Amino acid sequence: MRVLPIVVVGCLLSGSSLAQTPATCKSQASEKKLAGAALTSFMKKCETDAEKACESSAVDKKLNGAAKTSFAKKCVTDAVGN
Repeated sequence: MRVLPIVVVGCLLSGSSLAQTPATCKSQASEKKLAGAALTSFMKKCETDAEKACESSAVDKKLNGAAKTSFAKKCVTDAVGN
């Protein structure tokens, strides 16, 4: 479970790549075939981890205000999946 923040930060540092799609929370949940309460719990934890990693990344990039908010929102959306 601690792999997600590392994956998110790694993807942000390496830039976007069309050939390499990072594992999103939703894709991980489907691989694990989670449903019901297990799915809800996993998604909540995964989103929380993504928020922490994205916030940390925004601080590292020295973003403030609207730029920080926009970056964090997109980062979390990308980490969680559609």
